[in-house]
Amino acid sequence: MNEKAILSKVPAVTLGFWIIKILATTLGETGGDTITMSWGFGYLLGAALVLPPFIVLVIAQIAVKKFHPFVYWATIIGSTTLGTMLADFADRSLGIGYAGGSALLLFCVLAVLALWYRTEGTVSVDTVNTPRVELFYWATITFSQTLGTALGDWMADDAGVGFLGGALIFGAALAVVAALNFWTSISRVALFWLAFILTRPLGATVGDFLDKPHNEGGLALSRPLWSAVLVVAIIVLILVLPQRAGEHPGQSSQPT
Repeated sequence: MNEKAILSKVPAVTLGFWIIKILATTLGETGGDTITMSWGFGYLLGAALVLPPFIVLVIAQIAVKKFHPFVYWATIIGSTTLGTMLADFADRSLGIGYAGGSALLLFCVLAVLALWYRTEGTVSVDTVNTPRVELFYWATITFSQTLGTALGDWMADDAGVGFLGGALIFGAALAVVAALNFWTSISRVALFWLAFILTRPLGATVGDFLDKPHNEGGLALSRPLWSAVLVVAIIVLILVLPQRAGEHPGQSSQPT
């Protein structure tokens, strides 16, 4: 009997992973704006409403013994929805602006990654299979989702390129990261986290382009309706696209 691969509790990083991730980040923007703006709860109360179910999802994700697609992606959606509200609260309610919010959140992401690396010796997502590493993982995810929202708003508003222009810029940046992954020897771990962060402002700008008023450069589509459409699309893709757990570096599946 050959030794089995040691599997992580997060999905393997495939094209399907990135497609669902971008849709999830777009849903985080439209869903977050639905709660805070369309339904009028505001940023702070909206975040207070989303935080408890997100914590429950993180606990469930840590409690399960193996990778479960629906638990994982529900937790991702929870983090990106919460991130939308926290970023908007920091940028607008606290008055530190998009640039200030982006700088603060970038520091938080780098600080968590540094602590994770100092503790575990790696920040590779393929090693996410213990409660401590999972806590580092979800802390990094949540800060990166919040950072991505602030970056998207900064690009669309302060930089003046608009929502569609911002989406094109972040999409092009992701294409560059993909090229670096295929044609260079740059750390795959570093490229993963760079791509992970960039998918969030891409989703944020796409979401804003869909639901913002015409006079702000959006299509003024219904936030609740498009949030529902995105939920259905994500569920379908989870069922259709292959979903498997990632493996530890240097490990490979072996028949028993």
